[in-house]
Amino acid sequence: MKPWLKKTSLVGGLALAGIQIWPAGRTNPPTSAGLDAPPEVTSVLRRCCFDCHSNETRWPWYAYVAPVSWWMVHDVEDGRAEMNFSEWGAMPESKRARRLNGLVEEIESGGMPPKAYRRMHADAVVLPEELEILRAWSESPQTR
Repeated sequence: MKPWLKKTSLVGGLALAGIQIWPAGRTNPPTSAGLDAPPEVTSVLRRCCFDCHSNETRWPWYAYVAPVSWWMVHDVEDGRAEMNFSEWGAMPESKRARRLNGLVEEIESGGMPPKAYRRMHADAVVLPEELEILRAWSESPQTR
């Protein structure tokens, strides 16, 4: 092995080990006013959306390794800020209606779940029949 490659590898390894001392701040706060939806809707949302859009995030082993952990925590915080199913019941009706319309549109356009998430979670793909379940739920007056 060339000396410069050996030094670069050593420095890189030490840097990676060193950054582990900065924790990422993974949290799962208590659910305040959760989602009240039919079981078939909840099932799809739980599988495809809850990791980023609820307080029930499943943190895999790599969520504890920096710098990946920092990226994941940032994405979850952004997702919860945009729409959090763990606070769904506390959201005003008008806001829930807007979020539901956006939810279906994002899934239809392929924006949700994000491509990077789907690469690691193949089961998070929303199937066409599941999209129809979500669409029907979003258009139902009982949803609001």
